[in-house]
This record gives sequence, structure tokens and C-alpha cells, in this order.
Amino acid sequence: MTAHGHRPPGRARRAQMKIGIIGAGNIGGNLTRRLTALGHDVSVANSRGPETLAALAEETGATPVRVEEAARGAEIVVVTVPLKAVPHLPSGLLDGAADDVAVIDTGNYYPERDGRIDAVEDDGLTESRWTERHLGHPVVKAFNGTYAQDILDRPRPAGDPGRLALPVAGDDQAAKAKVRALIEELGFDTVDSGGIDDSWRQQPGTPVYGLREGVEAVTKALAEASPERPADFRA
Repeated sequence: MTAHGHRPPGRARRAQMKIGIIGAGNIGGNLTRRLTALGHDVSVANSRGPETLAALAEETGATPVRVEEAARGAEIVVVTVPLKAVPHLPSGLLDGAADDVAVIDTGNYYPERDGRIDAVEDDGLTESRWTERHLGHPVVKAFNGTYAQDILDRPRPAGDPGRLALPVAGDDQAAKAKVRALIEELGFDTVDSGGIDDSWRQQPGTPVYGLREGVEAVTKALAEASPERPADFRA
């Protein structure tokens, strides 16, 4: 498969979806590249304004928008910003999204970057539960331990022995199923890692974080995770 993820000859394309991506860093930028190549209608936003996304828009055909507009009409919204930026996202961010929108949270808590988050450190909230409360909408945690370049370079067709698997956590089963289907369309298998309160199993410092393996190894790594946050990821 090419870096831009064109589907193999003869493979039917799934129905086009409207997808909003908030954050145009490594993960957000490469998801924009792959999802547009798959034929989806992608709007992308960052904190610096749509004029700074001209090159990405020209490369991919995505529509650069303001953050406030990124979710408008979207069936899937990807929030891929540093955790410290989550409380500063506009209120009502998802008001214009589709009624059954699935929200993907790719975020990780890195105290050196994000500062101390008491609710995570002291109250034991998972990173994605904390994000979910700020957004006011359920989230599905995915891509948080994925190398951004792998989104371009490592897609494989279903059944390929080299196909990587990504853990996916979420409470909303319909939203999780939609996200898993999208990830599989991108060229990766998925493993259900439980609800958002179980998503500590894929946070930084766990065995599955950054693991480039298939379903069996990812399933095993999730089972071996400890709920105690590693010292390297505490303030």
C-alpha cells in the first residue's frame, strides 16, 4: 500500500464520511493525509488558524477551518491536541456535529509538557475520562500510542501477517464500533481494551504503548498492564 493509503485494486470503497480533525500535528496531519486519500470529506483545524494549514490543504484536499467549525456536520471528530490545550477548546465544540458523532481522543498526559493535572494524579481519572468531562461528550481513545509515521507507512490489508493492531477504549459501543471500522479501513486491526475507565491499560508507560505488533501481542500487553501510573509519567 502506498504512503497515502490508496486502496488495493478491486476493493470496494466504504461510504464517504464527514470527519473533523482538531489538531494538525504529527498524528492529526497524517490522519488528514490518509483519510482524504480514502475519499473522506475532512475538515482540519489548529490553534493558529486555517491560513496556517494552506500547505496541508493543498497537499490533501482537506478543508482548513477554524476550531469552532471543525465538528460541523461531522460523523467522526478527532481531538488530537496536547492535554493542556483541552480546557481551552471552545465551549460547544460539538454542537454542530452529527447526532451520533463519535469523538476520538488521541491524547496522552505528559506532566513535563502539560503541567500537573490533579484529577489525573490525585483522583485517579484516566486521561481520556478527564478529556471527556471537558468536552462534555463521550470519547473513544485510540491512536494515543501509535507512531505517527506508521499511519502512512504501516497500513496492511486484512489478514496480512504484518498488520499492526491498535487498542481502542470507549463506553459508547456504537461509537467504538464506528471508530474500529475506520481504523480497519485505514489498514490496521483493533483490539477492544474496555471502557474509558479501563483506558489506563493503553496510557503512556504501559506495555502496549508504542507496541508495533498484531492482535495477539496487543491483547497480551493490555492484560499485563498495571493501573499504577509509572513514575516517569507523574508530576
